[in-house]
Amino acid sequence: MLSHSLPPAIFLMGPTASGKTGVAVELVQHLPVELISVDSALVFRDMDIGTAKPDAATLARAPHHLIDIIAPTEAYSAAAFRRDALRLMADITARGKIPLLVGGTMLYFKALREGLSPLPQADAEVRARLDAIIAQHGIEHLHAELAKVDAETAARLHSTDTQRVQRAMEVYLVSGKPMSELIRQQEQDELPYRILPIALIPSDRAVLHQRIAVRFGQMLKDGLVNELRGLCEKYPLHRDMTSMRCVGYRQAWEFLEGEIDEAGLLEKGIAATRQLAKRQLTWLRSTENIGVDCLSADFELQVRLMIEKELQPHS
Repeated sequence: MLSHSLPPAIFLMGPTASGKTGVAVELVQHLPVELISVDSALVFRDMDIGTAKPDAATLARAPHHLIDIIAPTEAYSAAAFRRDALRLMADITARGKIPLLVGGTMLYFKALREGLSPLPQADAEVRARLDAIIAQHGIEHLHAELAKVDAETAARLHSTDTQRVQRAMEVYLVSGKPMSELIRQQEQDELPYRILPIALIPSDRAVLHQRIAVRFGQMLKDGLVNELRGLCEKYPLHRDMTSMRCVGYRQAWEFLEGEIDEAGLLEKGIAATRQLAKRQLTWLRSTENIGVDCLSADFELQVRLMIEKELQPHS
């Protein structure tokens, strides 16, 4: 049982097309909760169709924090999400309500729960120096050098893992501290909430795949490609921006560039969404949560009863 000396917060997590928004909207009608969106695509204004953004009527019925907060030309990080979510959770709790965080961006849930690593950003100059050392002496030499300054990290990395060995040495050269030490110093501010983590997990992945196919097909019918055309007219976008790397928009961009045809757009969009769902489910299965089958007829009621039980005062 979770500690009841802390205020509650609910995590409602699940893969794309698992019905998270529908459940959250219902919960708002029955419980004293406020919704915080945990979705790296819904933060962007004017990106509505490809993100499956709740429509105006739904948002009026169940307002979500952290939807439509930045332009598609801007970037939003896990660190920014953690900062904004912690502020909102405190505000919601102060109002006597319960924060309900709903979404599928697992990196954001992870950042909120575990904190963020204080590792330094990549440094092009240091990286170039290390590239030269690797070219001259080989990656095993750099691994041996790493072992002298950060034996712990060197021990867990294979001596031929160029990317990770180079990154570990870069961290040491930029910060002056071993990566292992910095990771231990991680901002592990324990969340001052008792978390009820609920994961919507389909019992039959084939059914989820069918939902994904239907939903992406509907996005195309609803005008995803025209939405992207309008975005390109309104904003100075390029395909490498964070917003344009979102599933659906990346494939629509390829279509507009003539790289794929309409059939290819449908096929690639569905495949990319299925890959996203697979990554989300892999993460959910690797973390501690309470699984609910999102394909069962009464799963919304199950979620609600689970939350009501958790919120009951305990003697």
